[in-house]
Amino acid sequence: MVAIDTNIAVRLLVNDDPAQTKKAVALFTGQEVFIPKTVVLETEWVLRGVYQLERSRVNAALRALLSLERVAIEDEATLFAALDSHLNGMDFADALHLASSQRADSFATFDSAFKARAKKLSLHPPVTRL
Repeated sequence: MVAIDTNIAVRLLVNDDPAQTKKAVALFTGQEVFIPKTVVLETEWVLRGVYQLERSRVNAALRALLSLERVAIEDEATLFAALDSHLNGMDFADALHLASSQRADSFATFDSAFKARAKKLSLHPPVTRL
């Protein structure tokens, strides 16, 4: 099994460099691939920020990537919970932070919009604003 960096995931998803995309495809078809959740977080940022993709397209691309055969992902349930919240309007990073904090009694932030979105979606742990 080989773990991948964000640039491998991005090449596979956007096919903006044919030579690198070909190598990424070969990697994914040739062996088991492990994707850390930090790579998923960074890939979302690149697709949204650099490639200016809409939320629904980013979400669909990440779900497709994480659902590929021969792919193992770190903390699968947490990532898919974060993707669900993201699809419902939450910032992906905030959604991942919150989904990763299930052992906590609450989640503290200075971001009132984050608190409001989490409350609207009835997410846990509850978000409190300092």
